[in-house]
Amino acid sequence: MAQQTTIKNSVQIKGIGLHTGEPVTMRLEPLEADSGIIFYRNDKNKSIKLSVDNIVDTKMATTIGVDDVTISTIEHFLSAVYAYGIDNLRVIVDNKELPVIDGSSISFCMLLDEAGIKKLDEHKKIMKITKTVEVKDGNKYVRISPSDEYEIYYKIDFDHPVIGVQECTFNFSKKSYVKEIARARTFGFLHEVQYLRSIGLAKGGNLSNAIVLDDKKMLNEDGLRFDNEFVRHKILDAIGDLMLLGKPVLGKYDSFAGSHHLNHLLTLEIIKQNAYELVSQSQENINTQNNYAVSYNR
Repeated sequence: MAQQTTIKNSVQIKGIGLHTGEPVTMRLEPLEADSGIIFYRNDKNKSIKLSVDNIVDTKMATTIGVDDVTISTIEHFLSAVYAYGIDNLRVIVDNKELPVIDGSSISFCMLLDEAGIKKLDEHKKIMKITKTVEVKDGNKYVRISPSDEYEIYYKIDFDHPVIGVQECTFNFSKKSYVKEIARARTFGFLHEVQYLRSIGLAKGGNLSNAIVLDDKKMLNEDGLRFDNEFVRHKILDAIGDLMLLGKPVLGKYDSFAGSHHLNHLLTLEIIKQNAYELVSQSQENINTQNNYAVSYNR
């Protein structure tokens, strides 16, 4: 059976928050088995366990909190943590938002490469989806259904000449994540950025950490990293949002025009409907970097 993991060495990264625009230092430290992912605001002396119960806001980003202490824009980092299969980790920050870096998750992947992965003595458990769960908002939806692989299908439709209709199917593995998903950046529209700043958001957003579009074109002179970078970033976000379940997921996720909010509602419904069983992950995918394989030892 595959073992739970943490990181070998403590590592640190500095940056600014996408929405606050404020400087933040994030430090990662190893934790023992069965600890989960624990965030710690050292400026507030408050720990926040990664859990669907601790989500307090999903407007423009995923935010967790306990009492009046929050940490926002955690999805890009969690997406990388999920891809690297890390089960136990302490995340120490000195502000209320994680650093955005370049708007993707590739810098977090590099940070985790620097930290290294350490196996622990306890077996890894994953959430095998046992029935279809769907959440809708008009014609928008997110859905997860039983599958022997972790597969993601995502479709978006923007009335914009640079984006338009994009769709992508992604079969999960760490190797393919780093190659195909991790470098896809967050994006926004100039008129939305102006509005968001008027209500105290997107203060740190700029052309070095986001794709910005006006009514007709992209403002970034360096161009796109992928032809369909926009939908790839949506997949990046979804992987991070599902990390709030606290365990790796085995199932097929598909979405049309999904969001952090719909992903949050989906995780709540998975728990509410008891639409999963916890199973032990086999060693096979650790060695081959293929999709998750499971054995039914509960």
